[in-house]
This record gives sequence, C-alpha cells and structure tokens, in this order.
Amino acid sequence: MAGTALVVGASGIVGSATAAVLREGGWTVHGLARRPGAQEGVHPVAADLLDAAGTAAALRDLRPEAVFITTWLRQPTEAENIRVNAAMVRNLLDGLRPGASVRHVALVTGLKHYLGPFEAYGKGVLPQTPFREEQGRLDVENFYYAQEDEVFAAAARDGFGWSVHRPHTVIGKAVGNAMNMGTTLAVYATLCRELGRPFRFPGSPAQWNGLTDMTDARLLAKQLLWAATTPAARNEAFNVVNGDVFRWSWMWGRIANWFGLEPAPFDGTVQPLEAQMANDAPVWRRIAEREGLAEPDLARLASPWHTDADLGRPIEVVTDMSKSRRLGFTAYQPTDDAFFALFGQLRADRLIP
Repeated sequence: MAGTALVVGASGIVGSATAAVLREGGWTVHGLARRPGAQEGVHPVAADLLDAAGTAAALRDLRPEAVFITTWLRQPTEAENIRVNAAMVRNLLDGLRPGASVRHVALVTGLKHYLGPFEAYGKGVLPQTPFREEQGRLDVENFYYAQEDEVFAAAARDGFGWSVHRPHTVIGKAVGNAMNMGTTLAVYATLCRELGRPFRFPGSPAQWNGLTDMTDARLLAKQLLWAATTPAARNEAFNVVNGDVFRWSWMWGRIANWFGLEPAPFDGTVQPLEAQMANDAPVWRRIAEREGLAEPDLARLASPWHTDADLGRPIEVVTDMSKSRRLGFTAYQPTDDAFFALFGQLRADRLIP
C-alpha cells in the first residue's frame, strides 16, 4: 500500500534506487540530502543531519509513514564514525518526532556488521560463513551498531517499527559516492584500455578463488519496501544479496569481455587499485574531454580504497538469505547481469565512453 516516504541519502547508490522503486509503487517520495540533486518524481529536502536544529526545521512540514536511512559519513577513525553517524540518525529521528507520522524506519548497514569496522576489517575472531543474522554483533566498537541503537531507542520511544538491512558490496549508479565498486571497475577497465595497461585483478587469492556474493541496489530497494510493508518483517534485521554466488576468477573475465579486454592472468599477488590508479586523474580528465563525458573528476567516480578493501579480504565471504526468504521475499538478480546493466547505464549517461 503506497504512502509517503522519506529517503535519507536520496542521491546515493541505495537511496536513488530506493526512490525509484518507491515511485514505481505509487509512493510520494521526499529525498533528503545535504545537496539534493534533481531526481524525477522526488521532492528534494536539503538538510545537514549533523545540524539538529536545521534538520528539525527542514522536516517540520513532512509527514512520512516510512523512512529509509541509506546514508553515512566516513570519518578518519571508528570513534569519529560512531560519534558522527549516530548523531545523524538521532537528529533525523528527533526531527521527525513532532509530526508523529512515522510507522516504519528502515536502516541500511552492511556486512561490516559481521566483518568489523574499517579499523579492524576482516580481523580477529569472525563469525562462520555464510553470515546469518542471528550471529549478532562482534565484540568491537562499530558505527553500524551505533546507528542501530539510535533507531532502536527512537522506536521504543515513539512506537514505530524498524528493519535493518545488511547488503554485501552494492552494485549501482551514483556520482560522488564513497563506496562504489561497479563504477570503480568500469573506470579502471576504461583506463586499462586507454593506456594498454593489463586488466589485473587487484585483490587476494582468497577472493579470486573463493565464493562470494553481491547486492544489486535495485534488489536492496525492493527488500526495503517489502520490509516496510510486511507485518512479519517488523523489528527484524535482514541480510540481502542477489541470490547467486560466484568466484572472481570467473567474474573478472566476464567484466573484461564487456569492455573488450583480455583479463590478465592472476599470479596471486595483491596489486591494490589505489596504487594502480594513483596518478590516473589527468588521464581520466583527458579521456573525458575527448569523449565528452559528464564527469571529468576521477575522484567523483572511483573509490579504489573501498574496492581494495572488498577484493583484498583474506577470507571467503558469502551471505545467507534464508530469513527473508522464509518470510516471502523472493527477488533474485544474477550478479553479472547487474554489472552489465550498470555499465550500460554509465555509458548511456556519458559517465564512461
């Protein structure tokens, strides 16, 4: 049943996909961002969530039934991540409280719930894979946990239901996004083709040889809407991945072929993209000017550090989806098709040649 929704982080990968799915479902959609862009059918709301008073003023006249939190701000330390990102969630929910309209809040986090935050990523004693929701929290500070606690406290205070959604690496389109493997790989492939550079897998043998999975932003958006409108999903946390598994030793060749490249043999050495692409900004600007691309700033398209973190992990990572499957969420998306759809969209939007 359609209603009024507020998408927080509406210009990001997950937020823009969520806004699109809601619009298709007949919802009235408000999109909150610090600098909202033009999105068809989305009513822009400009707010800095670190400014409590400004956030309250921006939300004063909104009456959303469903709220989708799809944003965060990266900080130099985990302590700062916790302070800043908890404050953003708290200020948002405090700002919505006077309207008393909220019936459901969905929070998007991720597999760092199981793998640990950036400062301790993939280290120490980790849960057994496939990751399952009942495995709970690690004994380490994590800004995802702080965000959850803000939602739980507000829900207990104000009486709304909640859901938490934990995707693996998300495939989708956004410019200026801090975690964007799909576009990063598209840009890397374009640079390799331009420079005659080998298209090398940058990560670890564990990722090259092991099983993994990913999450299409559109599928995640469908789960968000499903949870917000399904009584059995109230007050539950859900993993969310595409439903297939693959090995990068297979996927790397599929991506290479899409760009007309031969994949370089993998010799087992980690060759991070952050180092490989460190001096590529002038090259990208030259490509953009020659091809008439929409974004000449490499830093706004590629996030090598995040792609390196995912592809450099020393452990296999797969995710169990049984919980939401049992409750009726059955959406499925082949991951190679998700990559190809993204690459086609990037080309159509003149973000890659």
